[in-house]
Amino acid sequence: MDLGDILSREQIITDLRAANRWEAIDELIDNLVATSKIGAQHREAIVAVVKKRETSMSTGIGFGIGIPHASTDLITEVVGSLGRSRTGVNFDALDNQPVNLVMLFLVPQGQFQKHLHTLANIAKLLHKAEFRQALEQAPDAEAMLKIIRSQGQK
Repeated sequence: MDLGDILSREQIITDLRAANRWEAIDELIDNLVATSKIGAQHREAIVAVVKKRETSMSTGIGFGIGIPHASTDLITEVVGSLGRSRTGVNFDALDNQPVNLVMLFLVPQGQFQKHLHTLANIAKLLHKAEFRQALEQAPDAEAMLKIIRSQGQK
């Protein structure tokens, strides 16, 4: 499962307003509700499971990247939302640097292999400096999605 398979233009927030990782998670999950990827009635339960996972260890992996994620039985397919912060989000990242790209994703409960595979693919892609820079400099969500999908073809 690649990033381009998970995201649509509507699932990319080009200007996150969040100041910290908890606000970023709320903002990205609100986006998943707004794009009908998760039901509004499940919002609080999903926020709780993602924040519980984040509390165990920050998903700020360094290089300005945060990948909050969790598995839940409230969805039937992998869903995600990407946020870009121009000012940087305090994510308690491993390198203590602010995070500019936050990729939140959810995997259906019991799909451990898919969860690990998706996380590995996203992390590998976001570790490429030129890819991160292209996303950070893209003018809009459409351009960001094109960059993401072009990477998937390589």
